[in-house]
Formats: sequence, structure tokens, C-alpha cells
Amino acid sequence: MKLFEYEAKQIFTKYGIPTPKGFLATTAAEAQEAAAKIGAPVALKSQVLVAGRAKAGGIMFANSQSEAEQAAAELLGKEIKGVKVQSLWVEEKLAIKRELYFSITVDRANRCYVAVASSAGGVDIEQTAAVSPEKIVKVFIDPIYGFRVHHGRQIAKRLGYVGSQMGDLASVFLKHYRLTLDYDAELAEMNPLVELADGKFAAADARLIIDDNALFRHPEFKTRPLEDAELTSQELAAKKDGIAYVKLDGDVGIIGNGAGLVMATLDAIQLAGGRPANFLDVGGGATSDMVATALGIVMSNPSVKVVFINILGGITRCDEVANGVLEARKLAGFSKPIVIRLVGTNEEEGRRILTDAGIHFLDSMEDAARKTVEIVRNAEGR
Repeated sequence: MKLFEYEAKQIFTKYGIPTPKGFLATTAAEAQEAAAKIGAPVALKSQVLVAGRAKAGGIMFANSQSEAEQAAAELLGKEIKGVKVQSLWVEEKLAIKRELYFSITVDRANRCYVAVASSAGGVDIEQTAAVSPEKIVKVFIDPIYGFRVHHGRQIAKRLGYVGSQMGDLASVFLKHYRLTLDYDAELAEMNPLVELADGKFAAADARLIIDDNALFRHPEFKTRPLEDAELTSQELAAKKDGIAYVKLDGDVGIIGNGAGLVMATLDAIQLAGGRPANFLDVGGGATSDMVATALGIVMSNPSVKVVFINILGGITRCDEVANGVLEARKLAGFSKPIVIRLVGTNEEEGRRILTDAGIHFLDSMEDAARKTVEIVRNAEGR
């Protein structure tokens, strides 16, 4: 789950990391009031879940309350990379001496967190790594030992700081690490982390992405509206219904129960010469309603030409799956062909339900995959 900048900054502030004083505004009048409370000059920052908003004109500055109101009127309702701006974070404009970069993210290859810092902040870290790799500092964090003060001092020193500033910066890094752990973050980033004119440090921008699988530990986000510009309509629908779904670029819809089985199904389609359109796992114990919902999500992708349902019934009952397929077909009137492989608990009853409805099924995953790809090729006239 991606948090808006203002949400991330509220968390950073709670952990003692300095951030600019700011207020959320959803109207031009509220932006003017915020500027009055803060005192000019101020920055007005569009709250959208996309990167590169500054380059897209999503950040403006104002030297007075009236300018803040005018800038807010211009920004609110504006589209940034296809996302409409519905709110602004109005904050004090900082007197910046130097821009830095700091983040903690997951390094999946090394199976640990990694702290990444740079003396070149305010730009894409990928760009810095490509053009000036010597400016990148990396510290891999041992999952048991963790991130300690001496790690922070080491990074601060490599960024060019000594004395009390080195200690202050190390303290910011340590607080950053603690919030990363506490919020199960996949990414916690300050870009830029700025050195102010008085030598102190502050997070001028903050980004926080929480692992969706850990949201049960963060009930405060349960009622948060699902909103992510990088998710497709199918992915958003699946997320709302608690279904694991990832859209791919093929034309064969996939539904299975269990992540391993779904991955094997994707491989089977690939080996048969087809291209999966998605990953969808209905999980163990899926009800007929969940199967129907899953089928509706897969079918809503216009690229899908055929759906391959691969069920190995354990906790999931084959008759529930069969009833779900019939329910979905009845409600939505699907016309796209469906290939089903159904084996396991209540298999005979599930097959009877499908047979009575005139829907055919296969015993072998490989045979079903080949049949699925054959249907696609016939539809394309190949």
C-alpha cells in the first residue's frame, strides 16, 4: 500500500524526524488558510500516488496567501500522469543548503533490508546510480543485528559530514530504520533529505510503501480508500475482494487455487505456446461466490480470449468451483470459452454439475493447457 506524502510525513514526524510544517487542503480557500497559518513562502504539493509529479507540474510555490490560493486553484483538478489532483499538502518552503537522498528498501536477492544514501538528492536515484555510481552508499542490514548508530555514522561520514552533524544525521537514519520496521515498509524514502541553512536536517519529501501482506498489523489503514495509479481496474477490483491478482500482457486468463499451482499453470500455458493474461489465486477454501467474482475479474480484461481454470481440490471443493462457474455465467452471460481442469475433493459432484451444464473438463493440466492454447489459435485463424 502506497501512502500519500502527507501521510508518510505524519509518520516520520511521529518518529522524531523533522519535516516542514504543513496542512492538507482540498479547496483553494483551505490552501489560502494553510498559507496564513504557516506564513509565506509556501510550497503547494499535489497529493498523487505517482512518481515525477514535480516534473509534471504538480508542485508550485507561493510568496503570499493570495498566490497560494491561485496556485491551489490551478493545481486542484489537474491531471498528473492520468491521476486527478484532489488534495494538496501546503507546507513551509525550506531554506535548503544541500539535498541528500536516503532510503531503506527490501533487497530480495540478499533477503534483507538495504540502506541506500547519496550526496545527490532531489533526483531519481536510478539516474544518480547510472551517471555517478560513486555517489551511492549502500549498507546491507543484517535481519538479526539490525541497523545501529555506527551504521548511521558510517553513512553520514561517507556523505561528507563530521562532528555534531554526523551525529544528527545518524540519529535521523536510525529513526528512519525504526519506522521502516514498525510499518513493515517495502520502501521508506526521503528524497530529498535536506541540510538546512542552520545546519539541521529535515525530510523535505517522504515516501512510504507498506507491504500489503502486513496490513493486518496496521488496522488504521483498513478504512483507507484503495487508490493506486499503478494498479489496473482488474487489480483494484481484486484487491477490494481480497483476491491475489496480477495483470500480465497475454490473452489467456488464469484462475487457480494456491500460488504454486497458479505459477505452474502459467508455466504450462507458456510451454504450450500461449501467453498468460494474469495471475489469479482464489486461495484455499474458495466459495462459489469467490470463484464467480474471480471469473468476472478475469473476463473483464478485454485481452482475454479464453479462461483456463485449474483446480486441485483440497480445502477447496470442486463442487463449489463448479457452482461458481455456473453462477458467474448466469449473472454476466460470459461468451468467452472456458477450459477447466478439476481434480480433488468432491471431484465427482463438481464434474456432474459441469457436465449437466454442458461444460467440459479435463484431468491433466498439460492437456488442458494445450487445449486452451489451441482455442486461442483457432480464434486467431492460425
